Amino acid sequence: MPPGIRSKKAFMIQTHISQVREFFPGNLVHWTKEGQTFDFHCDNDVILRLSFLTDSLVRFRFTTLGFFPKDFSYAIDPDFQPRQARVNILETTSEITLETRSLTVKLTREGLKTTLLDAAGNVLLNDDKGFHWQQGRDGNDIVMMSKQSKVEESYFGLGDKTCNLNLRGERTVNWVTDSFAFGTQTKALYRSIPFYTSLVDGLSYGIFFDNPFISYFDFASERSDATSFWTHGGEMNYYFFAGNTPLDIIRQYTQLTGVPEMPPMWSLGFHQSKWSYYPESEVLQLANTFRKHDIPVDALYLDIDYMDGYRCFTWHPERFPNPARLTGALSQMGIKTVVIIDPGIKIDPNYEVFADGLRQDVFCKHMDGPPAKGKVWPGLCYFPDFTSPRVRTWWAGWFRDLVRKDGVAGVWNDMNEPALFEVPSKTFPDDVMHDLEGHRGSHRKAHNLYGMQMSRATQEGLKTQGYPNRPFVITRATYAGGQRYASAWTGDNVASWEHLRLANIQVQRMAASGFSFIGSDIGGFAGKTNGELFVRWLQTGIFHPLCRVHSMGYNLAGDEAVDEKEVDSNKTLHSDLDQEPWSFGEPYTAAAKAAIQFRYRILPLIYSAFWQYINEGTPIIRSLALVHPDDDDALLREEEFYLGDHLLVCPVSTPGAKGRSVYLPEGEWYEFGTGNKVKGGQEVWQNADLHQIPIFVKAGAALPLYPLRPSTATPVTTAPDVRIYPGKKATTSVWYEDSGEGYDYTKGESLLRKIEVSKNGNTLEISQELTGKYTPAYATLILHLYGLATKPEKVMVDGLKTKVAYPAKGHATIEVPWDFFRVSID
Repeated sequence: MPPGIRSKKAFMIQTHISQVREFFPGNLVHWTKEGQTFDFHCDNDVILRLSFLTDSLVRFRFTTLGFFPKDFSYAIDPDFQPRQARVNILETTSEITLETRSLTVKLTREGLKTTLLDAAGNVLLNDDKGFHWQQGRDGNDIVMMSKQSKVEESYFGLGDKTCNLNLRGERTVNWVTDSFAFGTQTKALYRSIPFYTSLVDGLSYGIFFDNPFISYFDFASERSDATSFWTHGGEMNYYFFAGNTPLDIIRQYTQLTGVPEMPPMWSLGFHQSKWSYYPESEVLQLANTFRKHDIPVDALYLDIDYMDGYRCFTWHPERFPNPARLTGALSQMGIKTVVIIDPGIKIDPNYEVFADGLRQDVFCKHMDGPPAKGKVWPGLCYFPDFTSPRVRTWWAGWFRDLVRKDGVAGVWNDMNEPALFEVPSKTFPDDVMHDLEGHRGSHRKAHNLYGMQMSRATQEGLKTQGYPNRPFVITRATYAGGQRYASAWTGDNVASWEHLRLANIQVQRMAASGFSFIGSDIGGFAGKTNGELFVRWLQTGIFHPLCRVHSMGYNLAGDEAVDEKEVDSNKTLHSDLDQEPWSFGEPYTAAAKAAIQFRYRILPLIYSAFWQYINEGTPIIRSLALVHPDDDDALLREEEFYLGDHLLVCPVSTPGAKGRSVYLPEGEWYEFGTGNKVKGGQEVWQNADLHQIPIFVKAGAALPLYPLRPSTATPVTTAPDVRIYPGKKATTSVWYEDSGEGYDYTKGESLLRKIEVSKNGNTLEISQELTGKYTPAYATLILHLYGLATKPEKVMVDGLKTKVAYPAKGHATIEVPWDFFRVSID
C-alpha cells in the first residue's frame, strides 16, 4: 500500500511492525501422528499441526504456546467431511517429506519452512520467511507468513476489492467497513474473504487464511519476489489447495466453506429497490407501472422508511397501515416483497423488541458489563450478539409476524458491519465482547464475523417462519463461508462509468472467492446516473446472479441520519434522481426493457449454473483467466466473463460507445445475436449500439431459453427454446429444473438434463440424458440449430422423421418432445 493512500491507522500499524523483534520456529525435536494429522514440535514451544483433509488439501496450524487452544471456525462448513488420504513419510537429516497422490509437503527441521509440490513434482510454493511472529503491545501476537512469489505469478480472489482483477502488486486489508461511495483506492470494504488463488506457468494453488481478526495481504507489492499475509491476533491457520486449474482450487475452497441451498426462482428475477418507496400507494403504483410497460419484475424492496421510526420489525402506521394488504396485492401480480432489517435496536422501553431483548439478555456488552450502544438510523441503539446461538434463535422468532402475518418474502440485512454513526472507527470499540459459540472474545475477533452471523440468524428466521418456502436473504457484510446463509451486493457504489467497470470486476472476484450469489446496485447508489449509463449497467447486471436496481433516491445527505421532511420535499425537487427502467424516456426505456426481458429468457442458464455451484462448487460467473489458465491473453482480460459453461459476455463500459473489442479464447465461437461462426484466439470487434450486448457462445453448446413472462410466478407452459451451436468436439451442456420453490427437489422432484451435441461423420446428433422425477408444465421444446452449411436432408427424432422449419440461412428449427432421447440431422 503506497504511503500516499494509506489510512492513518494502517500507516501506524505498519510503522509499529517495523520497530519490533521478529520470532521464528526453532529446531524440530519430535513429531507425532494421529490419523491424517501430524504435530511437529520445536524446541521453543512452536508446534505445527499439519492435517491432510484430502489428497490435495492440507491445513497448516501454528501455535507459539506449546499447546493448541480449542479449535473453532465459522468459515468451515459443518457438513464438510475430510476424505481418506494415504500419506507416505520420508525423513532425512534436514527435512521431512509427506506425500499423497496429489501433493507433496517438504518441511525443514530447522525453522519448519515448507515447500509444496504437485503430483508431477512441480514446485507450487516455497516459504520465504515462512511463519514468524511479533509480540504485540496489546497482548496479542502479530502472526505472519511470507511465501516466495514467482516473476509472472498472478493472484485472484480475496473477496471484494476495487483494484485490478489480478491482485499482483496490491497491498490490502480485510476489515469489514461501511464504505459509502467507495473509490478505487478504498482498501477496506464490506466483506472479509481471506482466500486467493495463484496462477503461474499453468500451475495453480490456493490459500485460505482462516483468521477473522483484521488481516493484511501483500501480493508482491513491498517485494516483487515475496507474498505475505498477517494479522493482529489469533492463530496462523491456513489451508493450502492443490489442483490442476484455478477452477479446481475454487471448487475445493467452496466445498470446504460450503454453499447455499437452491434459491427460490423468484430471487433470480429482476429486483427494483430505492431508498425509499413509500407510502403504500407509491409501491402499488410502481408495481402497476412495471406491468403497464410490460417489464418483468419479481421483487420490490422497502428501505428503512417503511418502519415506525426505523424500529426493526415494525411498520409505519400511516405509510403502511395494512402491510398484509400491500404484500397480498403485490403477490397477486406475481411480485414478492423484500424489507430491510438492520441490527440496531432502538433504546426505547416502549418498543417491544428492545424491552424483550433486555429481558432475554441478548445485546452485546462492553468488557466491564454495560450494553454497547451506538447511534444509527433510529438514534441510540443496542445490538444483538448474533455470535450466540441463543440470540440467533431469539432473533429468528421475530420474523413470525413479518413473514406469516405481513407476507414478507425476503429480508435485506444492511448496516451489519456493524456500522455506527459519529464515531471515527465507524463501528464498536475493541472492548465490546461477543459469545462466539461459547469461545468468548472481543470485537477485534468478532467484527468481521458479525454480519455473517446476522444473516445466519435472519436465514434461520425466514426458513423457520416461512417453511416450506425457501428463504431469501441479502446481506452487506459477511466473512468467508457466509455464502451458506445469504446473497450479497457490492455495497454503496457511485453512479459513474468507473463504478460500472468496478461492479463487473467485483462480482467476478467475489465469485472467484466462493461467493457466487452476488450483484451490484445497478445504476449506482450515490450520485446521479443518466439513461445511457443506466442501460449499460443493466446490460451487465442482468448476467450477475443477483440482479437489483438500487439508488439513494432523494436522500441527498448520503450516509447520515435522515431528515424525513427534507426527503419528502426532495421528491418534488429531484425527480431526475429516479432510477426505474422508464425514468429516462426513450430510447432508454426500450433498451432497459429489452435487457430485463433478456434476463428472464436466460433464467434456465442462471438456475443451472446455480445448480453447478451448489453441487460442484463451480463459480456461476467465471473470469477468463480462471477458465483459460494457459492463455496469456485471457490472463489480461478483465471485462469479459463467462456465465456458466458456455456463454461469454463482454459488457460495454464506456460512454458513447457503438461497439467494442472482445477477446475470444481459442476454439470455435458463435455470435449469440446472429448465430454467425467466429474463430477464437483473437480479438474481434463487436457492434453494440444502445440495444446490443456483445455475447458469444462456445461451439458445442446447447442453451435453453424460457419464453417471456411478467415474473417467475407465471409457470412456463409454452415450449422453451434450446439453441444448438454445433462444434467439432462432442460437448455436454447441463440444464437443471425444479419447481423453483419449496424443498421437494431434495426428494428427487427435479430434472437434470445432460444434452450432448456431437458429430458422427456428416450426421449432427443431439442426445439427452434425463435424471429426476420432476415433470415440467410444457410438452415440447423448440430446437434452434445454428451454423448449418446446407439444409438437412433428413431429421430423425427418436427414430421418427420430423418436419423442419428454416427461419433464416444457416438456421433451422425442430419441435421435439421435452423428454426426447436422440435427434439426428443428416
